[in-house]
Amino acid sequence: MHDFSGKTVIITGAAGGIGKETARQFAEAGAKVTLVDLNQQALEQTAKELGLKEGQHLLVAADVTKESDVKRYVDETKNKFGRVDILFNNAGIEGKFALIKDTDSESLDKVLDVNVKGVFYGLKHVLPVMIDQKEGAIINTASVAGLTGSQGLSPYVASKHAVIGLTKCAALEAGDKGIRVNAICPAPINTRMMRSIEAGASPDSPEAAKELYAQAVPMKRYGEPHEV
Repeated sequence: MHDFSGKTVIITGAAGGIGKETARQFAEAGAKVTLVDLNQQALEQTAKELGLKEGQHLLVAADVTKESDVKRYVDETKNKFGRVDILFNNAGIEGKFALIKDTDSESLDKVLDVNVKGVFYGLKHVLPVMIDQKEGAIINTASVAGLTGSQGLSPYVASKHAVIGLTKCAALEAGDKGIRVNAICPAPINTRMMRSIEAGASPDSPEAAKELYAQAVPMKRYGEPHEV
């Protein structure tokens, strides 16, 4: 990995899965990291597990569906570290496994609020900081579900298509200002989210669902967080 000494990175959804592994790798590369997640205790446990040094990290319990919380994690990062070099807009949820005809409006709203509004607000409040700096990079976590369909996960699939659209818009708006905006589209990754999806797809045999999902991957296995 490159040397990120002197760089400041914000990671949302930092207390688990891909977010935690990203925090580990950036910290090991010398970056200062702001870890954002819903639960303060989970953030503290993550910082302890990763062995983050005092002065190298900031923990911010925030709900990415609330614009005021997003503005706060950006402001606190800038106040502590002076700048924001990288935003990993990663927080996301899978929602309930259900066919469209069986999906309730509350489930739809919850997934779209976290996965779309959370990304939008992150872009909205980090981009001005990076524009002032005349540099920066933003990575949004989309999914292979943002490129194709999947039965039983329509809110999630719709949300990840939206993340790709937001990424394209932000890249066009910020590209001439020294800012790169990209999305990553992981296939199934061996995290809590996939355990939930497997159980939803096949309550009686989640292991069978896991095997089916794995067989759809060219390598015939799930990816691991560190590979993302």
